[in-house]
Order: sequence, then structure tokens, then C-alpha cells
Amino acid sequence: MKAAGRNIRTAYREQCQKNPNSLIVSLPSGQLSCKQIFFVKWEPDPNEEFLRQSLVDFIWTVIQNIISYKFTSVAFPAIGCGEHGCPVDLVVKTMVKEIKNQLKMRNIPLTVRFVIQPERQNLYEEFSNQLWSVQEDAETLINYKLPSTWLQSTENKLRFEVPYNTHEYNSIVNNFDQTMEENYTSIIRIERIQNERWFLQYLAHSQEFDKRLNKATERRLYHGCPQSAVNSIIKDCFNRSFAGAHGTSYGAGVYFSSNAAYSDKFAEPDLNGER
Repeated sequence: MKAAGRNIRTAYREQCQKNPNSLIVSLPSGQLSCKQIFFVKWEPDPNEEFLRQSLVDFIWTVIQNIISYKFTSVAFPAIGCGEHGCPVDLVVKTMVKEIKNQLKMRNIPLTVRFVIQPERQNLYEEFSNQLWSVQEDAETLINYKLPSTWLQSTENKLRFEVPYNTHEYNSIVNNFDQTMEENYTSIIRIERIQNERWFLQYLAHSQEFDKRLNKATERRLYHGCPQSAVNSIIKDCFNRSFAGAHGTSYGAGVYFSSNAAYSDKFAEPDLNGER
């Protein structure tokens, strides 16, 4: 911040005051030799699993903005490894692995640099080890294919009605009825959300969990919410800043249940009485 100059410091404070809940602040380069500076909101977590996930979210946010600006290079600091005192090995391994995942999934030519202070020899060595590991594992590409049930559309469309009495439809109903049968009047429609951006993010996490835990981790879960939250979830997915009226029972977050009847308690009826 200091190297960018006084004007950037002033502009940053003004943006934070104007948009205190903004996840990212984008400013000109100031006195730095770059095109743009991204300030991304991030906080460390003492829980290593939450810390790892927060780093993954951080990387995803930066890469997404890099793509929108059509930049060809980006420089990252070793976040959390200074005053916050986060575990160096966890931070470096997560950052390198997630950047690798993002570049492979999106198939984009992006030059990535890590900025490390000269006196942080341990950081330099950890990054060197992880980058070498990535090069050795370069042939292990992340291949993905969209679900066969997804429909192509030339429109900017995310919601697709699932045809009645198809395998996809019946599978959803059968799972739903395990706890909800006789607890509702009728199913009006079932919609499939085709958000490729969030599907790729989910797929990356799913593959990581399966590999790290050495077992399949996918589950069919339910989330009840008011109608007012639906469009936001469809477009921007779930994150810890979205809690809803009932999302603080066990602390800030978003909650899911494998029991549809439990989640149904939080699905508030709209003006038509539909949930």
C-alpha cells in the first residue's frame, strides 16, 4: 500500500467507507509497475480446514477478476504468513495448488508471480518446493465434463425445468420423498440450475476432497430459504456472508441437511403459498 502512493491509500479508504461490505476493491496502479491493484477482503481462521477454504475462495475471486479485465499476469503476496502467523506450509501449498487448478480448469494463459520479502527465506523455500511439485505433476490434468442432463442455450439462462417422469426427475423426487412424503400437497416443478462458473468451482473442491480423504464425499443436500434469497443463490452461489434469517443458529454460515423435512422448516411460502 505504501509503495503504491498516497493517492491510492486515500482512494482505498474512500472505497471502503463507500462500500464497506464489498468483497473486492479495484484501484489503478498508482506508483506500482502494474495495470491494476486488487484489494480482496480476507481474514485468517484458526481452524485449518476453514483457513484452507478461505484461501481457495481468495484465489478464485482474484482469478475471476483477472479474467474479466483480460489481464495476462498477476502477482500474489504470501497472504497470512506475516503478522497473522498462518502456517506457511498450509498457505503455500493451498495457494499453489488452487492456482494450478484454476488455470487448468479455465484453460487460460496466465503468468503468476509470488511476491516474497528477501528476508523470508523459509517462504521462498516452501514456494520453490511446491512449484517444483506442481511441475512434476503437470501431466495430471483436471478434466471435466458438464453433466449429460444439461441443456445448451444461447441465452444467458441459468434455470431449466426438469422434464416430468424422466430419470433425473424421478431420482430427485424419490430422494425428496424419503422424509417429505405426505408432508406436502404437490410438486409444482423441479428446476435444474446450470451455472457453469459455480459447477467448476464445486468440481475442483470435490476432486480435492476425494483425493485428500481417499473416499467419495458427495451427498445430496437440501437448503430451505425464502423466495427473496433464491435469485441471489442461483447467480452467486452460497458463501459465508449469506446467512439468511435462520443462518446463525450455530454461528455465521450457510446450513444444509440431508433431511429434506428439516430444511423444509426454513422454506418460507411466497405470496402464492409456494415454497
